[in-house]
Amino acid sequence: MLLNISEGFSAKKELIDTTVGKPFNLEERQKLKNTSLSGLLITAASIDIYNLLVLNEGISYCTVELRSNGVIISFRAKTDSFALLIPFYKMKIYKGKAEEYSFYKDNYFIKIQAKAKEPEIHQFIRKIKDLKIDNSNPRIEDL
Repeated sequence: MLLNISEGFSAKKELIDTTVGKPFNLEERQKLKNTSLSGLLITAASIDIYNLLVLNEGISYCTVELRSNGVIISFRAKTDSFALLIPFYKMKIYKGKAEEYSFYKDNYFIKIQAKAKEPEIHQFIRKIKDLKIDNSNPRIEDL
């Protein structure tokens, strides 16, 4: 779900919390060591997101925030802030090119650059994948 969070954030906060979970408390953040990563270069996006990013007339960056039931990918378009809410059960992460990760949810996607010289990005993506696995429902083979 793509939301404009610039106006009326307090009204949308409940929707965000129900979709991807509440923010981690202090103890959980210390255990995870890092729950958000900012300044990620956006290399490609779905048409809806691209139409917003093209308003920036330059390089676009995003922030990925980890929540208990999903992630929030936020970015700016002109003077507005937007957030793509991706619950774990709808999230797909691909590493297509050598230096790029793709986040997919239904008809939305965002590709971010992750160079080999930036291990913190790769570690953060690994953390997201691990948390997604921990929160997934058990399969029938596991029972």
